[in-house]
Amino acid sequence: MIMKVDLGIWSKLTGAVIFLLLVAGFCLVVVWYLPLIRQNEHMRQQILRLDTQIAQDEETARRLKAAIDSIHRDPKTVERLAREKLGYAKANETVIRFEEASTNNPVLR
Repeated sequence: MIMKVDLGIWSKLTGAVIFLLLVAGFCLVVVWYLPLIRQNEHMRQQILRLDTQIAQDEETARRLKAAIDSIHRDPKTVERLAREKLGYAKANETVIRFEEASTNNPVLR
């Protein structure tokens, strides 16, 4: 026959201590992993930023490749670029260049 002995307050204190140990263990795990969680979030933000930059760079590369292909395959593109950048003109053709007016802004003192 097993008899239960009433320990009074000691059984309640033992239960409270076990509960507090579990809470302290949970807090320890949270404190332990909190820096890793923050680092993980920072790396996710960096990945999103770099993915956006990659998409922009791929778009720039696509446009530059199209421009290069156009220069290699289309003689009219080469002619247009020579006219715009170098100021070339055909025979009996007049070139008019418009330049921006320089502004004389007084220096404020």
